[in-house]
Amino acid sequence: MSPTAYANDQFLRACLRQPTDHTPVWLMRQAGRYLPEYNATRARAGSFMGLATSPDFATEVTLQPLDRYPLDAAILFSDILTVPDAMGLGLSFAAGEGPRFAKTVREEADVAALQVPDLDKLRYVFDAVASIRKALTLPDGRSRVPLIGFSGSPWTLACYMVEGAGSDDYRHVKSLMYRRPDLMHRVLEVNAQAVTAYLNAQIEAGAQAVMVFDSWGGVLADGAFQAFSLAYTRRVVEGLKREHAGQRIPCIVFTKGGGQWLEGIAACGADVVGLDWTTDLGSARTRVGHQVALQGNIDPMVLFGGEAAVRAEVRRTLDRFGAPRAADGQWGGHVLNLGHGLNQHTPPDAVAALVDEAHAYSRRLR
Repeated sequence: MSPTAYANDQFLRACLRQPTDHTPVWLMRQAGRYLPEYNATRARAGSFMGLATSPDFATEVTLQPLDRYPLDAAILFSDILTVPDAMGLGLSFAAGEGPRFAKTVREEADVAALQVPDLDKLRYVFDAVASIRKALTLPDGRSRVPLIGFSGSPWTLACYMVEGAGSDDYRHVKSLMYRRPDLMHRVLEVNAQAVTAYLNAQIEAGAQAVMVFDSWGGVLADGAFQAFSLAYTRRVVEGLKREHAGQRIPCIVFTKGGGQWLEGIAACGADVVGLDWTTDLGSARTRVGHQVALQGNIDPMVLFGGEAAVRAEVRRTLDRFGAPRAADGQWGGHVLNLGHGLNQHTPPDAVAALVDEAHAYSRRLR
């Protein structure tokens, strides 16, 4: 099979630290509740899970932000908790609330019963990937932009599986970790196997890059992060298909609150490390050198500050990363993104200003 041709491959080039015409942009939660068209589609689907489990609806909402903004990548519309749902924990989303599981994994018997799920239970995700790829294909056969697949990290999935929902203090999962580290490692081992298989199946279905969201890695103490989060993220990255259909498949790892462990995260084998807004982009680039590309790292709340503030922050972020080509002639890969997901109340016009300024200003920097 010949490699995919792209109308816009700037995202993939940045991930692999190759020269780009501009700094590519995509946004975490770029398909979501801030868009009226998303809300209309979700209403038709009847629920979040109705949306996420329908390849047709998932395709529709994945493409909505690309039809509004000249973004440089699409990301699969799904949820990080599809894997534990397929393990039989019973995922649901009540109106106005976050995700919740009907069953938790807290006792020895719960852990003993845990198994890597049958991937056929996640067929709707892989069908959505194939459907989105088809929808992104232009009449001349090229792809509009690359498609990113994703999963939660083994630790982040474990947080939800043990807590049963989101948490303010992570009391149950940390109690299990400190009281019975053997059980915690067993949960993480199963999760790592499941996440690896899940992401590889997304790649086989057509994902052209993959991202591991370690959303809750930053809640761990130093030492615990390396043992219970990073070690298992590394296992996932090591098990990923990095070549498929004649092209390289970049991997992004994002640990919210993980800036202090940047060097360790950069050594896990990923191509790109995502940063939240608490880490200086310039010093991060110095710390990792040419080992990885960087993704991030605008505070999502800047988007509530008005157009002038949005454009100024984009310029500041690009200036902090610095010249795309370093003094030694090497290209530094940078994908502009937020330091976390778009807030549901974000004004759509603010996103337009962000994307426009990122493209225009980064071209001037070149």
